[in-house]
Amino acid sequence: MTPKGTTPRGSSGTDRGTDAAPGSLVLLGGRSEIGLEVAQRLASGRVVVLAARRSDDLERERQVVLDAGAAEVHCIEFEADRVADHPAVLSVIAERYGPIGVAVLAFGVLGDQARAERDAGHALAVLHTDYVAQISVLTHLANLMRAHGSGQIVVFSSVAGVRVRRANYVYGSAKAGLDGFASGLADALHGSGVRLLLVRPGFVIGRMTEGMKPAPLSSTPQQVADAVVNGLSKGRERVWVPSLLRPVFFVMRLLPQFVWRRMPR
Repeated sequence: MTPKGTTPRGSSGTDRGTDAAPGSLVLLGGRSEIGLEVAQRLASGRVVVLAARRSDDLERERQVVLDAGAAEVHCIEFEADRVADHPAVLSVIAERYGPIGVAVLAFGVLGDQARAERDAGHALAVLHTDYVAQISVLTHLANLMRAHGSGQIVVFSSVAGVRVRRANYVYGSAKAGLDGFASGLADALHGSGVRLLLVRPGFVIGRMTEGMKPAPLSSTPQQVADAVVNGLSKGRERVWVPSLLRPVFFVMRLLPQFVWRRMPR
């Protein structure tokens, strides 16, 4: 059964993927629920690269993308926190599988807010994965795509970074930094032939949030993927998921701080 609000694979939702930039599709975070949903919608006729840790254990994910119509699916080792390895990993992908048409950055951690408030090391680990590693990949990707003169990059921010809340300020601050960097990079890429799509989902019901009470205006990985593919096909720079969150957060930015600090996750 297709979740409410999503487009079945193989229908117009998949067809929209043909409007994405030509070239290989690279999923950085090859086990990501959202990333795999995006990959399935864009896979038809493409070479797809799944980049993740333990890349020899991605057979299930590989088969899912093959079943969605990919011409080939390759798995490559990628450890997001090893930023020194990023240039080599991306160069190998481009050399082996051709120019990167669409790159989806789907890696990240939620972390444990309570632990991060006590343990600076854990706070830094969250920030390293969700901000530092993302900035590294984005910079190297932008350089590769600029040299080729085309490509699309998908970056996942979050409403948690639009106005950081006390309840998850470590994760939220990483997303706030990433949001600002990606916004600036999108402007820097203007006119280069490379586009960046910044995605701002709200609470996404999935593995990362398992056991947590869904927030109002929650979405599913399928709904986020539909919004990503729609945004790519229309050449948008930013999408909110669901779209109603945009006006909601316009108002929430105006809330007094004494009210905001009591806001839940």
